[in-house]
Amino acid sequence: MTSTASSTDTRQDQPAAPRPPAWRHRLRRFGHTPRPRADLRGQLVPPYNEPGPRLWAALRVPERLVPPLLRWSGWLGPLLVTVLAGVLRFWNLGSPRDVIFDETYYAKDAWAIVHRGYELEWPKEVNEQVLDQGAGIALPEQAAYVVHPPLGKYVIGFGEWLFGFEPYGWRFMTAVLGTLSVFLVCRIGRRLLRSTFLGCLAGALLALDGLHFVMSRTALLDLIVMFFAVAAFGCLLVDRDRSRARLAAALPPGEDGLPRPDARIADTLRLGWRPWRIAAGACLGLAAATKWNGFYFLAAFAVLSVLWDIGSRRVAGAERAWLTVLKRDLCPAFLATVPTALAAYLTTWTGWLLSPDDGSGGYFRDWAATAGKGGNWTWLPDWLRSLWHYESVVLDFHKGLVTPHQYESNPWSWIVVGRPVSYFYRPVPAGSPEGCPADTADKCVREVLALGTPLLWWTACVALLYLLWRWLLRRDWRAGAILCGVAAGYLPWFLYQERTIFYFYAVVFVPFLCLAVAMLVGALLGPKGSSELRRTAGAAGAGVLVLLIAWNFIYFWPLYTGQMMPIASWRARMWLDTWI
Repeated sequence: MTSTASSTDTRQDQPAAPRPPAWRHRLRRFGHTPRPRADLRGQLVPPYNEPGPRLWAALRVPERLVPPLLRWSGWLGPLLVTVLAGVLRFWNLGSPRDVIFDETYYAKDAWAIVHRGYELEWPKEVNEQVLDQGAGIALPEQAAYVVHPPLGKYVIGFGEWLFGFEPYGWRFMTAVLGTLSVFLVCRIGRRLLRSTFLGCLAGALLALDGLHFVMSRTALLDLIVMFFAVAAFGCLLVDRDRSRARLAAALPPGEDGLPRPDARIADTLRLGWRPWRIAAGACLGLAAATKWNGFYFLAAFAVLSVLWDIGSRRVAGAERAWLTVLKRDLCPAFLATVPTALAAYLTTWTGWLLSPDDGSGGYFRDWAATAGKGGNWTWLPDWLRSLWHYESVVLDFHKGLVTPHQYESNPWSWIVVGRPVSYFYRPVPAGSPEGCPADTADKCVREVLALGTPLLWWTACVALLYLLWRWLLRRDWRAGAILCGVAAGYLPWFLYQERTIFYFYAVVFVPFLCLAVAMLVGALLGPKGSSELRRTAGAAGAGVLVLLIAWNFIYFWPLYTGQMMPIASWRARMWLDTWI
């Protein structure tokens, strides 16, 4: 029997070396290797990566200009990418001068809603009159039954109010939001990946995606949902950084002057007023007020935000971070997002709510005063009961929508661009005054095809697999955040595979695909400290990939913009039979 005094272990008075959690040992067999830990402040609020001196030397930038360039690059880079996106989207925006695809609903509903506050029942064969008469056309009198909330039509209608009831007017605001979403993705990518270059790359990829491009030039609702969902994601990222910075500032410094974990502070510190989380709730409410699938983003991002709080407090030293968040953060998080989102949603119905309830106002506005009399809920205001009835009828419609359509597709095919949607198609005979050359062998074609840039989407399939690996085996929160955005916009549609649904619904998660590809490119470039050969090879591979995606967008440009092309050129771009 030995005593402590006679022990020969010289480490007996030192604390035992910390052992990594058991799950990390188990994950090592699958390739998991723990990363070296940064200091606590760096863990809570990681610094932004900055280009090394070799880049500035290669670009022959004077040393005195490097600090201001670094200071302003986080804004100048995204602005330059946004200008490129805007030029592409606004070029010849009014072409084709036609009512294409579902513009036949939303352009007219938007014109009605900005003039009456609710949608109206238009005659079926009125599109030609709209194109001929524009703002001079008479408004119908009867209210229309529509199946989407009003905000998206207000947005489209604002462009019509500015530029008239014609194609440029009803496409103007989607082009604006499509352009602004590129700027948002640049800034979000920069904050998420801590790299101005990768953030601008994500925005540039979005600018060059065919589906996002076509949706930015068409008066449909889905791009508006995407804009508000991306804005909400950006707000939550800012909130995450600010709350973690507050935690870092409250932690006591150690002997080295750096903050050290403190269980008491991590468990008790109140994170105070969080306006960016409230802004996120408002944006999510506006997304749902455009189309109901915005509510899926509300649910997903609310959970994501709470998980971020748990991670923050755990890093700060909380012993039971989930319990701390349950006590201190969960209720404020709920109040900042859900009631705010519902308030924003209800506010967008103001025009309908203020319309008369005597039968001359919005559709179903008089329901509570007529067919809805009696029952157990008469203590509620009539406007609320009428709105609730309207929403329940719309829900039944969406659940029962199984009418076959030529361009419907199963969500399994979306990620590989299996069945794009033709918004506009017009054959043009050879020698036609529209511009088809007389010596064309057969005929010409004009088409607007809602088709994601194929090489970008196929690369995104690989990127999503990479992100799954980063999230599951490397515990990379950035990968989890991007995957959350994709899941919120994509996975819910698998619940409705029997319903009539379309590929263009996928535009709501295109920004997150671009962020995934940008993160993959960052991995190709190699981690900080890689050898020169590794960095050179990675840069070459990443450069070739990005150039191929840009070429692919240019190649399909005639299909995105409805340009005249010989039928042979059109056939050459039909890479898959399902695209026809």
